[in-house]
Amino acid sequence: MNEQHLSRRLEKVAEYVLHEGTIADIGSDHAYLPVYLVGNGICEYAIAGEVNEGPLASAKEKIRQNQLQDKVEARLGNGLEVLEGRKADTVVVAGMGGPLIADILENGQSYLPDVKRLVLQPNIAADHVRRWLYKNGWSLIEEAAVEEEGHVYEVLCADRSGVNPYSKDEFEKQMWLGPYLMKQRNAAFMSKWKKEYDQLLRIQAQLQMAENARTFERQKEMKQKLTWLEEVLA
Repeated sequence: MNEQHLSRRLEKVAEYVLHEGTIADIGSDHAYLPVYLVGNGICEYAIAGEVNEGPLASAKEKIRQNQLQDKVEARLGNGLEVLEGRKADTVVVAGMGGPLIADILENGQSYLPDVKRLVLQPNIAADHVRRWLYKNGWSLIEEAAVEEEGHVYEVLCADRSGVNPYSKDEFEKQMWLGPYLMKQRNAAFMSKWKKEYDQLLRIQAQLQMAENARTFERQKEMKQKLTWLEEVLA
């Protein structure tokens, strides 16, 4: 991957970024995305946020190599702290677990009032991110499932439009699987959840062998999730 050719995962992330103003990429990984977005005129300015000095140095070198020092800034900070004294139109948090992304957003709420869009790509447990968005007044407006090197990534896009994609009857199911992804049911989505279905069957069998009071609730959870997956995979 170089600054002109993003991975499929980051290509999808880039599609959801607002074509205006400033993007802040939290945990930027060599500043690939900010350099791509600014270098191709998609965004006017970018902040590449890193929490450690090593990745920060790599980001600065990538920016220097592309002669974008006046338009892309690498900043050291924990999560959204890199926005101290700055404003961003789009905030990207990609390549982390869902619970960590939710924590970054929760701990950085004071930096979000001026942000127009969130583009979030959890590697696992996307339901933690959806739940945070729902509880904090952000509207999930689009989702995508992208397969890359055998792993399926979910990309979530949210704004403050007031859109509510969840239904009362299927709220928890949609929170887990993704309300838009359930409708799209593309090949990547189907592949991911077929594997998950097989894994849940194995877990269910293990729970039944060790049946006791402690495993009862877990068995109920497994049964519910298996039923949901049977419905979407049919």
